Amino acid sequence: MVAVVILGILAAIVVPKIMSRPEQARMVKVKQDILSIQSALDLYKLDNGFYPSTDQGLEALTVKPTTPPVPRNWKSDGYVQDIPIDPWGEQYQYINDNEKLKIFSYGPKGKEGGGEIGNWNINSESESDIS
Repeated sequence: MVAVVILGILAAIVVPKIMSRPEQARMVKVKQDILSIQSALDLYKLDNGFYPSTDQGLEALTVKPTTPPVPRNWKSDGYVQDIPIDPWGEQYQYINDNEKLKIFSYGPKGKEGGGEIGNWNINSESESDIS
């Protein structure tokens, strides 16, 4: 009986702290996904000498592009199995502007101008900004 009471008290303390952080967990996932995509893109460039074009998009990491620039040394099994979906159920965005890459999610609002989370700002947000 005492053990049940102790577990109940611990649950009453711990569960609210865990349950109040789903947005923080989503932010961590976005950051991990973006870094993973960036690593795959870097491997693509290492093999082929260039990043996929904006038109080829992130799909170039899973399926060999047939539109120019066509990679000559594309890895036969691709660079990732699947392109992840952001925690809000949307696809990650990709822009290649003269080899300056932008990989990002539109975030919780799901639209442009709503607080994009991208490879240019994922390290600038502190933990207090996330919670």
